[in-house]
Order: sequence, then structure tokens, then C-alpha cells
Amino acid sequence: MAGLAVRLRELGAEVRVCAPPDEEFARRLAGAGVPLVPVGPAARALTDQAPPPSTLPRRAAELIAAQFAAVTAAAEGCDALVATGMTPTAAGARSVAEKLGIPSVSVTFQQLTLPSPHRPPLAYPGRPLPPEVTDNQALWDLDAQNVNALFGAALNTNRASIGLPPVDNVRDYVIGDRPWLATDPILDPWQGTPDLDVVQTGAWILPDARPLPAELVAFLDAGTPPVYVGFGSMPMRASTDVAKVAIEAVRAHGRRVVVARGWADLALIDDRDDCFIVGEVNQQALFGRVAAVVHHGGAGTTTTAAQAGTPQVVVPQLADQPYWAGRVAELGIGAAHDGPAPTTESLSAALATALGTRARATALAGTIRTDGATVAAKLLLDAVGRESRPVSTSDRS
Repeated sequence: MAGLAVRLRELGAEVRVCAPPDEEFARRLAGAGVPLVPVGPAARALTDQAPPPSTLPRRAAELIAAQFAAVTAAAEGCDALVATGMTPTAAGARSVAEKLGIPSVSVTFQQLTLPSPHRPPLAYPGRPLPPEVTDNQALWDLDAQNVNALFGAALNTNRASIGLPPVDNVRDYVIGDRPWLATDPILDPWQGTPDLDVVQTGAWILPDARPLPAELVAFLDAGTPPVYVGFGSMPMRASTDVAKVAIEAVRAHGRRVVVARGWADLALIDDRDDCFIVGEVNQQALFGRVAAVVHHGGAGTTTTAAQAGTPQVVVPQLADQPYWAGRVAELGIGAAHDGPAPTTESLSAALATALGTRARATALAGTIRTDGATVAAKLLLDAVGRESRPVSTSDRS
């Protein structure tokens, strides 16, 4: 979203980004010179808590109410709104745009929430898809019912409070008539479906000019390229010793290691000089200097590693991450680990596979588009019809 905001500003638009009040988000946006309007609870708190499925409707109502309060104030006087994130928050944001009478567009950073005859939907916590149903259309119909059951009452109660009529199909309301898919068409090819006019913009990438820390550069310069290990916003609950497992798996290949703390709070396991730990870091600069990237399979990390031409090992945890793991394996640019809890042996085997894909990963890197945020910014301004009026972007990832 920071990438889109920067491109919009370059085209003369005023931009506000509504996002959870996490320090990382605020710092990233501040570095891009984009104002942050905090909304809702911190994303890290939501990730750490992992609430039981039975609380989803209540929490959805709270999230939607937070959108109505913060986003309404932020979007006053704006010409358009871009909504993304979890279903209840995106539904709240689009409702705000409806109330204010401004156009809105729904965007997703993975295609698995867009109905398609080519694959089944993701299952919601506490609502598994029936294994005996194999027809994708039937599963997507069930998905719409599940979304309504989880979020319909919460959304419509909040809509009624501001004088809006109820929504019959929450999922389709969130997606809209012409959703945007902000992913790279090579990494994530969209197969057209007659019922949905999807606009694939390409991934939204903000060039990162931050220098790598001097101590990290010295470590990189002191030997052969290390393997990067980091799991981003994933707490890695299924594997309490994941740092030990990962470091030992990398050492088994005679490689050095760069460990990213992330939201799992990874730490080094000893004081040997073949390991270096980092916090928030410029991945675009770092990934070009490592032998492989071991990560969770977030859309952004997958795209950044692919753009760097660096082999990947994806250890998927949830949601769209198994999909990205599969794409990495199918494209031959790395390996998909089987399951969320690696052992030293299983991760070492996956790393062995990935390290053999360097030539393919390097070749594919040149095909990754870098103009997705620019494409989206121009589409938005063209739709608004005026490049000089304020534009509000709203992020709920």
C-alpha cells in the first residue's frame, strides 16, 4: 500500500493510508512520507492472540465498527477509496465509501479469495469445507454462505447504524464488480472466469533505498553468501524451536545464516560467527546477496525473493501461504516444505532442492514486473477523472 501511495503522490494526488497502529507500519509509511491514520487493533496483537473461531462474529463487529469510525473521518472530502484486508474490514471500508457517495475498489494481494471454477475456496476457521463435495462451484456457493454466517449480522448492524440498507451477499459485496488483483502475472497467473472481471495490476512494489546495516554488510562480505531465514509476521506456534531447526539445517549444507527476528522473535542459538541476526531490513538489497531465502510464503516476501532471482524454501503456515509454496515449486525457483513445522532433516532436504534452482530463479527474475503500483495508481486516477483532487487509500492487511 505504501508503494501505491507513493505512485499516487507522484501523479499529483493527496493520499491517506488507514492501517493498524503497528510500529512497523507507521515507520514504513513515514519513510515514504505518507500519513498514517491508525484504525482498529494492532495486527501483531491479532496475530499473537489467535482467538477461537467462535469469537469471529463478535470480533468482526468490532473491526467493522472501527472502520466506520476511523475511515469515515479519513475519507471525508476524498474522491476514491481502495479497500483491502480481511473480509469484515474491507466490507466496513466499502460501506464507508458507499455512505460518503465516493467510488471504491476492492484489491487483494492473492487470488484465493476470488471465486473461480479452477480451484476451491479457502476454509474459514471452525467451518471446514465438506470433503465429499468436489465441485468447485458448489464449494464457492458454500463459501458465500459461510461468509454471510460469520460476518453478515456484524456488517448489517453497523450499516443500519449509518442508514445503509443490508447486504445480502457479504463476499460479493466486498469483491465488487471489478476487483483488482495486485500480484505478478508470472508468479500468480489469473485464469479468467466469465462471472468476474478481474484487473491484474502486477504486484505493488515500493523500491527500498535503505542501506543495509554496516555490521550486516561486513558479515556478508566476510564469506560465502549465507541463507536467509525469516518468517515475517508468523508467530510459528507449530514449531517452538524453529530457529534451532533452521540454523542446524543450513549448517548441514556448510552455509552461513542470516536470521530475521520477525514476529516469532527468533534468536541465535549460540555465539558462533557463522550466524547474524537482523530486525527490520531492506529485503530487496539483502535477498540479492544470499544463497537462498527460507520464509513463510507471504505474497510480498515471495515476490521480493523471485525478483532478486534467489532460490526459496517456503514453509507455509496458513491462508494463502500453501498456494505460494506450490507456485514456487511449480515454477522451479525453490522448494515447498511439507507442512508448517519443519525438522532439521525436512528443512535440510528442502534447502538441498532449492539450492539447485539458482539458474531457473535467476532466469525468472527478469520476467517479474515492477510497475504494478504505477498501473494501479493510473487506473485509480483515470477512474476518478481528476488528478489534482485528494485520494484516500485504506489498508487493512
